Amino acid sequence: MAGSMPKRRYEAELLRLQAELTTMTEWIRETGARVVVVFEGRDAAGKGSVIKRISEYLPPRTVRTVALPAPTERERTQWYFQRYVAQLPAAGEMSLFDRSWYNRAGVEHVMGFCTSEEYLRFLNQCPVFEHQLIEDGIILVKYWFSVSDEEQERRFQSRLDDPLRRWKLSAIDLEARQRWSDYSRAKDAMFLHTDTPESPWYVVDAEDKRTARINCIAHLLTQVPYHQVDEARLELPQRVPDDGYHRPPRHLYTYVADYAATVVD
Repeated sequence: MAGSMPKRRYEAELLRLQAELTTMTEWIRETGARVVVVFEGRDAAGKGSVIKRISEYLPPRTVRTVALPAPTERERTQWYFQRYVAQLPAAGEMSLFDRSWYNRAGVEHVMGFCTSEEYLRFLNQCPVFEHQLIEDGIILVKYWFSVSDEEQERRFQSRLDDPLRRWKLSAIDLEARQRWSDYSRAKDAMFLHTDTPESPWYVVDAEDKRTARINCIAHLLTQVPYHQVDEARLELPQRVPDDGYHRPPRHLYTYVADYAATVVD
């Protein structure tokens, strides 16, 4: 992949694409479409940062980010896909899955959190499950974020050194560093079973974050058959005066201290 986009060009193109996302989202809302976008890939590959840029200017009631915690004891006894089904969009919504049901083919399989029987059952059921989603009219888009061993190590180290981002690292992430080859084999097996003509995987080269964000958002816009919808033009109405009402004096309220006034350059 070519080098990183210049910052000014990146920011201008990102803003243009985000404006297009608002048009797409309005089409989803108006037409009652249902869109599911799955983000998978190596730890620290940049999935979260892409999701953040996609959803930044979109209404949270229409576009929801789904990042489920580890399953509860009760959820472990359910049909595996059950808790993900509860997060699927209703009409006029888009769900962005920051990791998804593919946990079973990745971390659960590699780390031994599921049995071999559960893993093989997932590989058999997953294409059927996704076929049912698509057959029911859901637009399903799946992204795999690919990053090199060296770049992942650099990003992990950067997080370790940054107190504002250290929370992004967990013991599981650090263990994954030692099992790079195991995760590679798991990913290849997952693709073999679930990269289908009906529901393909789209691989995002995430070695450079700026380029990955632009490429992913631009591609997503091609996967939803949206168009500009007519929106009713809103006009700000005049406030209706109420001369008979007098607000209480300010001294009756407890205001937050003006900390901003104490900040110096």
